[in-house]
Amino acid sequence: MSVPVWTRNEIDSPCMQICVVHPETRLCTGCNRSIDEIAKWSKMTPATRASIMAELPDRQAVPKGRRGGRAARLKR
Repeated sequence: MSVPVWTRNEIDSPCMQICVVHPETRLCTGCNRSIDEIAKWSKMTPATRASIMAELPDRQAVPKGRRGGRAARLKR
């Protein structure tokens, strides 16, 4: 006989605990959400969260391509 002493409904979250926001895209490199989405996540409706989660695979937190390397640093 096991009676749950404490239970709660967990909110589905794409968080991977790699919380680094890219300065150009303003998206988290772990979960691809914006800062606003992360901040408001717990207050969003399940439908809104599901909509955002459906968009996440198409987002790119880090732009593709090179940043310029040595040549870009020398231009600064």
